[in-house]
Amino acid sequence: MHLSMWTYPWDVQDLSHDRVAGEFADAGLNTVSLATSYHAGRFLQPRSPRRKAYFPEDGTLYFKPTPARWEGLAIQPKLADVIRDGGDVLGELVRRRDAGGPAVSCWTVCLHNTRIGMLHPEVATRNAFGDPSYFSLCPSHPDARAYVTALVEDLSHAYRPDIIELESPSFMGFAHGYHHEKDGVGLTAEDDFLLSLCFCDACLARAARSGIDGRRARERVKRWIAETCEREVPQPRWPDFPAAGLDVFKPYPDLHDYLTWRFEPVTSLIAEMRERTHPDTRLYLIDLKDGWLGGCDLAAAGAVCDGVILCAYDMSPPQVTALLRGGRQAVGPDKFVGAGFRVFYPEMQGAADLVERVRAAAAAGADGLNFYNYGLIPQARLDWVRQAISAAQEVHLG
Repeated sequence: MHLSMWTYPWDVQDLSHDRVAGEFADAGLNTVSLATSYHAGRFLQPRSPRRKAYFPEDGTLYFKPTPARWEGLAIQPKLADVIRDGGDVLGELVRRRDAGGPAVSCWTVCLHNTRIGMLHPEVATRNAFGDPSYFSLCPSHPDARAYVTALVEDLSHAYRPDIIELESPSFMGFAHGYHHEKDGVGLTAEDDFLLSLCFCDACLARAARSGIDGRRARERVKRWIAETCEREVPQPRWPDFPAAGLDVFKPYPDLHDYLTWRFEPVTSLIAEMRERTHPDTRLYLIDLKDGWLGGCDLAAAGAVCDGVILCAYDMSPPQVTALLRGGRQAVGPDKFVGAGFRVFYPEMQGAADLVERVRAAAAAGADGLNFYNYGLIPQARLDWVRQAISAAQEVHLG
């Protein structure tokens, strides 16, 4: 099995390559999933000997870009200061892999990039009122597409990682933990979705080329958002949202057609990234439950890349089983299907919680496991990972 843990480069720098390698081996992990393009945040660092809180730079790269591959692009990459000043963590991991160390997977955030959205507001998604979501670059915009395809091309050809894991190659939700978010209305899940729908010029033009009138869909969504803002208290239009999927929009053909089209820019972007990725590097999509909300058609996306990692967050063991079986049915028998788990409290209150969920994933046919996150959890929880991996291997052997 592919057995990996999502890891930040500053954790490797703080704890040392040797310690990371030793702790991965002790836990039974055989792959490092290193963040190679990432967003801003505030992270509690429980095991770092240097700090207990860290605020990473927004929208930067954690590998050294090759200038020739970015020449002429409207959006240029920015190397993170921790790599410029502290050394090329990815390069060292690749050297250690070639000397017999763990495999290397590049955990790569694609279109979630507030730094670029602020510098290039023309590439940000825009809601039905034309307001930009600066943290979410639009997969329809040619410059945003050129940026992320250059990113994976450069990363795969310069470093030759075993895997690139794509996070957020899609549309993002309206609520996403932006700095000091304020909502006094009390948005429902459907309200968040409607506010996340992009009607930027690039989306409208791309949809029009497919025969879809996005302007009519935009007017309907504007009316619904305005109604939400006028209500005394929130009222869901569709009590079974999002479980019912796109079917709730069938009575509104203009919007249903637009939402069905919305899968196209995401799927085609993933296909372009696969075409630009070095043949020796596999390309996996990281997807969440109800990925359709962000424009991910799992079956279509799985057909144009090498596999998927499904995040089984906040799920019971039966829900994990259903997620993995559904993923396998969507992408077919020949593609990689992995499961991702957070090792966070109180979601996991002890090793037993993680073990039973991982066991459910393994029994449902998971080809691999990813754990979140190496630097964000106490030392003792690495033993939870070890126990979970042991349980998964028992299932595979049994």
